[in-house]
Amino acid sequence: MIWLAQTEARRADPKILWPEVKSIIMLGTNYGPPGDPLADLAATGRGNISVYARRRDYHDVIKGRLKDLAGFFAASTGAEVKVFVDTAPVMEKPLAEAAGLGWQGKHTALVSRAFGSWLFLGAIFTNADLPASKAHPESCGRCTKCLDICPTDAFPAPFELDARKCLAYYSNEHHGIIPRRFRAPMGNRIFGCDDCLAVCPWNKFAETSRDIKLSVRAELVLPELADLLALDEAGFRSLARGSPLRRLGYARFLRNVLIAAGNSENEALMHGVKNHLSNPDPVVRASAVWALSQLMDVDHFSALREATIGCESDADVRTEWQSAPGAASTNGDLDR
Repeated sequence: MIWLAQTEARRADPKILWPEVKSIIMLGTNYGPPGDPLADLAATGRGNISVYARRRDYHDVIKGRLKDLAGFFAASTGAEVKVFVDTAPVMEKPLAEAAGLGWQGKHTALVSRAFGSWLFLGAIFTNADLPASKAHPESCGRCTKCLDICPTDAFPAPFELDARKCLAYYSNEHHGIIPRRFRAPMGNRIFGCDDCLAVCPWNKFAETSRDIKLSVRAELVLPELADLLALDEAGFRSLARGSPLRRLGYARFLRNVLIAAGNSENEALMHGVKNHLSNPDPVVRASAVWALSQLMDVDHFSALREATIGCESDADVRTEWQSAPGAASTNGDLDR
């Protein structure tokens, strides 16, 4: 994520982003899920989408509301305003902590006494000189549940996240083939990972979101992997329309679905996976190869490899064929 380093100075000092800013108003919107997201990990035949992405894209909803609120504030005070919702180099979580909304937990996300780990954040910058709020004290105590549950040990220390080990990074941000050591831990996750958020004890005070504009879409709640494998690009665009899922694009979406299929232990998915061996995108083809290596017995996979590898034009996909002998127990230690 090179963009983090490229915008470091602006993140460290809001005045670099807007020299006239004197105050920042931070706001949070609850997106508490109706159930425990950790229970969804057991649905191995279904695609697990992070709870924040099972609804309309929060950027669109919250930015519109912030503009209305900021416009009212500007009209009432004569002050200038700018609004930001995760679309500029703004350190939303430390600012929200300073504003008293909650504290940045050991999992690096904001935690609220009232809403647990389920808050979307937005910011209104203004040149009005407003009184400062009292910062919220860090209240994690000795709890390390969010660190302990991470399937890839992505937290080198409390309050530190190594994105190079984070499943949310690999499913959402990473372009290219998923490194081998992260494929099995992905399980049925096809967009994001909620584990460290969902296990937080402060969620016991959280409420299910009742925001109509951010209501959960039924078709994004644990869709069948077989149905997702069968989607063409138009079908993907229809499914993802208006949701954060759309920013994946069709090829990366298929990549994630194929990894989930490989983890499903469901041989019935083999036909849908095989169809993507001829996909024009080499990342999709490589992911299909790995998925088949997990679903097929060694002999059948070896025969398929011999019949297919000679027709493969991409070196990375050929490497995938060669390094996946057909049984998870024999290729689990290899890495890309």
